[in-house]
Amino acid sequence: MDATDKKRPSSRRMSPSRITARSLQLLAALAFIYTLYFAKTLLVPIVVALLLTLLLGPAVKALRRFHVPGVVSAVSLLCILAVPFTLLGMELAEPAQKWAQRVPELSAHFTQQIDTLTSALEGETQESSENDPSRDFFSRLFGRDDADEEGAEDDGNSAVTERITQGGVEIVVYLLGVAPVFLAQLITCLTLTIFLLVFGPRLFDSAITYLPQVSDKDAAHGLVDTIEVELSRYILTVSIINALLGLTTAAALWIIGVEDALLWGVLVGLFNFAPYVGMFISLTVLTLAGLAQYGFTAFSVVPALIFFAINGLEAQFVTPTILGKHMRLNPLVLMLWLIMWGWLWGFIGVLLAVPLLVCIKLAASQLNLPIHWVRIIETRA
Repeated sequence: MDATDKKRPSSRRMSPSRITARSLQLLAALAFIYTLYFAKTLLVPIVVALLLTLLLGPAVKALRRFHVPGVVSAVSLLCILAVPFTLLGMELAEPAQKWAQRVPELSAHFTQQIDTLTSALEGETQESSENDPSRDFFSRLFGRDDADEEGAEDDGNSAVTERITQGGVEIVVYLLGVAPVFLAQLITCLTLTIFLLVFGPRLFDSAITYLPQVSDKDAAHGLVDTIEVELSRYILTVSIINALLGLTTAAALWIIGVEDALLWGVLVGLFNFAPYVGMFISLTVLTLAGLAQYGFTAFSVVPALIFFAINGLEAQFVTPTILGKHMRLNPLVLMLWLIMWGWLWGFIGVLLAVPLLVCIKLAASQLNLPIHWVRIIETRA
């Protein structure tokens, strides 16, 4: 063995300084995830405000060219966004409240239907085993008769029904409890958005000008401008697609006579902001709505099947054609990203996951980071 071969194993070993650096990077990543998880009450309105600022930033800049003050343009744009959602919320408040109050009743009804089906199946099983002599032998051996078994089944069914009803009441109480926190976060988000739209551009320009860490001033301005334009285009396009999906679903459900079709259409459009996950949630909700209205019949799954057909056309043809290759995301990467943000911030994290991934992808492309990471995210299904 020559001297070159003796040196190869040692050259592959990581130096102590490199091991220390990797350990510090791992600890920093864990600390970052820990902060995201436990500070979500603080971070969620800030992140939403930043995304709204990137969305409305190009419009505010365009209005400034016509000498419209930043405060006026920011407040006007937020009002334009808020008024339709407010009117829609007022329209859907009554049916949403009605369904929230019906949750315990529907839970007990579904449990009763399931118990009826279970009893029917058990009845057939008992008829087939009545002539089994071993059944009578073991019943006498362990001291149990048919009356004891029926009493135990009744107690179990009533306990399950009571527990499900209690769970429905707990859901309603939980929603009432989180309402003040949600309102506080909403007010914080809107206020911060106005301040970012009015005072953010000058503060950003000053940071680029005076911070020595920013060497390429033009590239920094170009990065933010590109993210603003592309993110605005993406969010507006996806919002229009999801709104049309919700309206089409609501119209189809209204035609077949589903109660509160507009409510289900709005929920479908909202859930569709979370790819793949939103589709399964919508199918579950529409299936439960069909069971609540039509009972355990074949027609109860028709609302879910109608949405599945409409969503299939949207996902396979409409969205890929409009967004094209530029906003392509690998399904596996997207699903893992949705799971991570759903664990961190719950349902709001699932809704924010895709815009955040789009921002990261655009930033990576503009900063000339290793192109293989961008290609991994864009890998075809």
